[in-house]
Amino acid sequence: MERLILNDLLKWKNSKYRKPLILKGVRQVGKTWILKEFGKLYYDNVAYFNFDEHSEYKQFFETTKDVERILQNLMLASGQKIIKEKTLIVFDEVQDCPNVLNAMKYFYENANEYHVVCAGSLLGIALAKPSSFPVGMVDFLQINPMTFKEFLKANGDENLVKYMNSVNTIEPIPDAFFNPLYEKLKMYYVTGGMPEPVKMWTEERDVEAMQTALSNIIGAYERDFAKHPDVKEFPKISLIWKSIPSQLSRENKKFIYKVAKEGARAREYEDALQWVVDANLVSKIYRSTAPGLPISAYDDLAAFKLYLVDVGLLRCLAMLAPTAFGEGNRLFTEFKGSLSENYVLQSLRNQFEATPRYWAIDNPRYEVDFLIQRENDVIPIEVKAEDNIESKSLKKFKDKYGDKVKLRVRFSLSNLKLDDDVLNIPLFMTDYADELIGIALEKLKL
Repeated sequence: MERLILNDLLKWKNSKYRKPLILKGVRQVGKTWILKEFGKLYYDNVAYFNFDEHSEYKQFFETTKDVERILQNLMLASGQKIIKEKTLIVFDEVQDCPNVLNAMKYFYENANEYHVVCAGSLLGIALAKPSSFPVGMVDFLQINPMTFKEFLKANGDENLVKYMNSVNTIEPIPDAFFNPLYEKLKMYYVTGGMPEPVKMWTEERDVEAMQTALSNIIGAYERDFAKHPDVKEFPKISLIWKSIPSQLSRENKKFIYKVAKEGARAREYEDALQWVVDANLVSKIYRSTAPGLPISAYDDLAAFKLYLVDVGLLRCLAMLAPTAFGEGNRLFTEFKGSLSENYVLQSLRNQFEATPRYWAIDNPRYEVDFLIQRENDVIPIEVKAEDNIESKSLKKFKDKYGDKVKLRVRFSLSNLKLDDDVLNIPLFMTDYADELIGIALEKLKL
């Protein structure tokens, strides 16, 4: 499978400012595979050390801070060779090894000619602790589930990707491309972007194996809940996790603790919710009070929505059967288009540095699904999963904020077009939002 993060890893390798790298990502998103593949492609060899399989390796970091001595012990114990600048050193499953993370300071200061990457399944939890790593002495990369573009390549649809890569004007997508892209997107909603379910479908065409793979990933995540240091938080994490499909099925998708458990209060569940956020299992999207810069300055910290890390996992957690693939637009409209919103958010997070927000007002209620900060513009985005693409909330947003709104964006099942200042992007082109927004803004200047 081709993963676009390989380009970022290569930039890291070649950077004159390179530091030891920490690769973050949820369990089974493909961290180990991509690092071994990267090492195979761009290094003479990979020296791989898994601290879950070989917990005895931890001792080498407890007794000394001398990098050369640590590496000598690792080579002797494992039989692997390590050569400066020619070997990629991978420390895997380091979430429970603070000494390994702290040692990155000494790799950076005293032995930066070694190329070192740390990875782990719950690294977000470990890194939330202030003492876990030396600030300013490591680089970070995040590996996310496969994008729709990556899914198409894995499925052998390189021609469709090449076509979308070639789009440089805002004009309708021909049916010869629109129709197959629409069908492939439905399948992506079913499989999601986790590599194993994608492989079960793209290589084996085995729907049952794909569904089992998704269920197993969810089971692995739920077993991880027990790793919270406070055992009392375990059932709360589980309740929050399982409530997400119900939360997203509401007309007002703001997270409400009482949906997780009757009578639940925020202060009782805040730690549990923060755990799933730090574990990167969910994205926490705050309500924005106005389209100002920086976008984070206008957060309403009391109002937020939660989305899952992957649309396929959301479908599976919501117990929507894969057979919905063949039922027209049902996948797009299921529980008020939440699969589409989850999918769009996944794609936007890959393209824009600032986490998207959403905007809403009450009495009467208007809600814009996402706000993104693109350079010095805040752009409202609405996700329409049905053929009805009337955008009352986008109109209200424009009426309220006027000239601050240069462009409005709508993702839907309609074709690519620019209607005054409303850019309609087909859902299957969400991965190209940044480029298409740029083209539209240039056109509006003319």
